[in-house]
Amino acid sequence: MRTSHKLAQTMLALFTLLIMASAAFAADPGLAYPATSEVSDQKPGSVLFYNYYTSGATSGATQNTRINITNTNSATSVFVHLFFVAASNCSVADSYICLTGNQTASFLASDVDPGISGYIVAVASDGALGCPASFNFLVGDEYIKTTTGHTANLAAESFSALYRGVLETCNETSSTAALQFDGVSYNRVPRVLALSNIPSRADGNDTLIIVNRFGGNLAIGANTIGNLFGLLYDDAENAFSFSVNSSACQLVGSISSTFPRTVPRVETIIPSGRSGWGKIYSVTSDVGLLGAMINRNENAEASANAFNGGHNLHKLTLSSSNTYTIPIFPPNC
Repeated sequence: MRTSHKLAQTMLALFTLLIMASAAFAADPGLAYPATSEVSDQKPGSVLFYNYYTSGATSGATQNTRINITNTNSATSVFVHLFFVAASNCSVADSYICLTGNQTASFLASDVDPGISGYIVAVASDGALGCPASFNFLVGDEYIKTTTGHTANLAAESFSALYRGVLETCNETSSTAALQFDGVSYNRVPRVLALSNIPSRADGNDTLIIVNRFGGNLAIGANTIGNLFGLLYDDAENAFSFSVNSSACQLVGSISSTFPRTVPRVETIIPSGRSGWGKIYSVTSDVGLLGAMINRNENAEASANAFNGGHNLHKLTLSSSNTYTIPIFPPNC
């Protein structure tokens, strides 16, 4: 037993040295992207958050997601712990993927988690115990298609680790590890999200909104959304409030006369030829949120003002009290 503990400690120390050495490896010109920059879908990091994945239960032909992840470090391999969080009941399934230097990998949701919709969390880990590790070289994205015709390419939201080496609270006696997204251990999480442009449904637009609650214990289940408050603005700057409540960890809805419920209804606030915008957050607690919007317009190929596509929701303010607790066990690759 002592021998195995010493071996694990030696491997941890070696992995830490490799990461520290790779952090100074300057293969690309220009300044390194600062780890202290907050969450973004345009930078590398140690934790990736994929806002939405889905696939058909029996076939992935019409509804599926291709998840992509890349190790941008040319000198060091990395072990990535993937957590697949189901939207309906917040249950979690997990697996590892291992990437050598400069390696990219892709897989289909229909191959690994068929018939499930939700979000994915990817955590850079060490190869000895599976402890979270600082490895700010991961980038990712996903291609999504649904039976409703919504399609998009969404970049993964990236969080940098602000420590060096392996998370110091994790060792050979740990069964779980807590990742603190507090601006000290990892970057902070958005609290207020913005929908920058909502096109009129009367013009053939069907805008799908996805909001994810961040945090939870991924050994037993993710946090649920609870109560959220929102403001919808028309293009004359008038504000209309709404509220939503969900016992799931992911909220998915198509903007219509019933979602979100406003007075007057959304179609009246955003009539034909007009657009609006909105924001959503929790007023009762410091809740971290991430999300995306995907628009489908059946006239996209015939009208100059009709478009398909999507993007991650914009971040207006930050939260500093979010934690993911993950199970700890060695990688199997």
